[in-house]
Parts: sequence; structure tokens; C-alpha cells
Amino acid sequence: MKKAILFDLDGTLWDSSAQVTDAWNDCIRRKLHRTEQFTVDDMHRFMGKTMKQIAAMMFPDEPENVREQYLEACSESELEYLGSLETDFPPLYDDEHEIIRRLQKDYVLGIVSNCQEGYIEVYLNQQPFADAFTDHECFGATGLSKGQNIRLLMERQGITDCVYVGDTQGDADAAKEAGIPFIHAAYGFGKVDACDAVIDDFRKLPETAAKFF
Repeated sequence: MKKAILFDLDGTLWDSSAQVTDAWNDCIRRKLHRTEQFTVDDMHRFMGKTMKQIAAMMFPDEPENVREQYLEACSESELEYLGSLETDFPPLYDDEHEIIRRLQKDYVLGIVSNCQEGYIEVYLNQQPFADAFTDHECFGATGLSKGQNIRLLMERQGITDCVYVGDTQGDADAAKEAGIPFIHAAYGFGKVDACDAVIDDFRKLPETAAKFF
């Protein structure tokens, strides 16, 4: 039996909303020469959705091909900005380093996100515990739904027993699609209609996850 905990990223493992908002707004002003400007609260609503969904929310009056080009430019600027940071990294949650190292001893750890390709790598490159994560997958790399990407990672790693940890309804739906239990990270950005367990503090994850194995 190969046990695993798979994580959403934004709102679950870190909060990059302020940094991403700054990068996108700067791109919109300087590169796209448009007037739209977004807030951190807007970013919280975007996170967890696919890139196509976010593009439609940001630029609803534009044709699909145009708004996706705009979002691609914003995403490129985001990766450049986040990757260039030497200080003021997006904040992690309380005792995250310690908890991840603790979980690594008993579980395969992975990340599945609806983000663009390269974004998970930015997170990992900024963490001293990056080696604790065995694998990751994202919408930008496969074009698949989050639930499909969860199954893809599970099959790739030979995982037989798994839980998914996330903070939004989209995460709950993905876990249901993948046929695995869902732990709601209620400290994150969203609310969910139903879950198999809930944590209001990242430090409660080891004890909560253990109940599923």
C-alpha cells in the first residue's frame, strides 16, 4: 500500500495573492496598456480556477483568444516576478516546514494545481523542503481537469491510498472526481459545500490525515 497526501497550492501551501496581484497589475498597465486593475480579494476569487476561467473573469468583454493572450502575458510576468524575489516571498502557513518534513516520513507528498506550467516550480524553488515532494502536476502542463491530474499523478507514482488537501469548492469537486477523500483547508481562500474532514490550521494536518489510512 502506497499512501499519499496531495496538496492544492494557492491558499493551501502558501499565499502568493499579493505578489501575483502586483505582477498582473503591472503587466496590464505596462505591457497590455489597459486600465483594468485587480485587488488581492479579486485574486482570492481567481485562485483555484483554471487559466481559461480566470481569463474570462478578468476580461469578460474580449473574445476568448484575446483574453487568453492577455492572461498568458500576465502569467509570464508573474513567473518572472516570483522567480526574481530574493526576499518578501509569499508567506507559508504556521510551521509548514516542520509539518511537511513530518509528513514526508509516512506519505508520498505531491502537489496538483490548476496553475500554469512553471508556477509549482517557483514555489518549490523557494522552499528548503522542496525535496519532500515526490511529484506535481498542473493544468498548464496537461490541459486536464484537476481531478484528472490527481488520478494521473496517483497512477504515475503507484499510489493506492490518497487524500487531497485544498481550500476551495473546486478542490472538493476535484477530489470527488478523482474518487478520493477531501480535507478542507479552511484557513485558505474558500468555502466548500461538503468535505470528509476540515482543518483550520495547517498544524492539524498530520493528525487529521492519519485518520484516513
